[in-house]
Amino acid sequence: MFISLEDLISQANKSNKKIWEIMIDQEMELNGTSLEYIKNRMKKNLDVMMQAVDEGIRGVSSKTGLTGGDAKRLQEYLDSGKSISGESFLNGVIAAIATNEVNAGLGLICSTPTAGSAGVLPGCVHVLKRKFNITEEQQVNMLFTAGAFGFVVANNASVSGAEGGCQAEIGSASAMAAAAIVETMGGTPDMAGHAFAIALKNMLGLVCDPVAGLVEVPCVKRNAAGSSIAIMAADMALSGIKSRIPADEVLEAMYRIGQEMSVKLKETAKGGLAITKTGEKYRSLLLGND
Repeated sequence: MFISLEDLISQANKSNKKIWEIMIDQEMELNGTSLEYIKNRMKKNLDVMMQAVDEGIRGVSSKTGLTGGDAKRLQEYLDSGKSISGESFLNGVIAAIATNEVNAGLGLICSTPTAGSAGVLPGCVHVLKRKFNITEEQQVNMLFTAGAFGFVVANNASVSGAEGGCQAEIGSASAMAAAAIVETMGGTPDMAGHAFAIALKNMLGLVCDPVAGLVEVPCVKRNAAGSSIAIMAADMALSGIKSRIPADEVLEAMYRIGQEMSVKLKETAKGGLAITKTGEKYRSLLLGND
């Protein structure tokens, strides 16, 4: 049983196991389930993720009309050969947007760790699938690695925007995805920890300010940012760059910031972008004056 990220990384190093193996071992011990059952359940999660990516890229819109079609639009832009950023980078962004457009359109997604942040991890899986042709088994294991880091986040801090702001949702998702990328690409457990810390540090203080209280604006585009930061953090860690602040301490900082954050900035739609002139216009249009 691991409680902290230090515990998790230490156990992986001492046992010479991958983090995804540590996570599976813990699941089997805590829930008394078989290896086959656990892997099959995670395979179903992966299937849902990838189906949402494909659906979103084909084009989907929300009932409100606030979001939709951006993943398709960005895919067409990438295909035009005119993009400034790299193909892998944009593939992650596209898949992240696609997933959350499906969510906004009331489609089926896999919360990782929440519905509002469900695009970040699939976006990163999509990148490695497209660029490095990682196997289905590797994709499933990638989800277990992310889940191990997410387990510590959920138990030591929060993954709720209502409790900790968007840093707890998109920030956690980005950090989890960064760690998972690193291990999948052959990085050490320590490197995965550094990637987690680097990603989360770049999300500290991010507020949760949904326009009209809906998980659409700015949530969809923030998933794009989360995927981007995860990829950047993973590359930094794989290059040998280390976080000066340990991962557990970064997580603790996120938790404290969430406690200190105004309630107006924690999913109440009473602050930030939600109360801009245009944000208020959308709220009135969609929900009526109150």
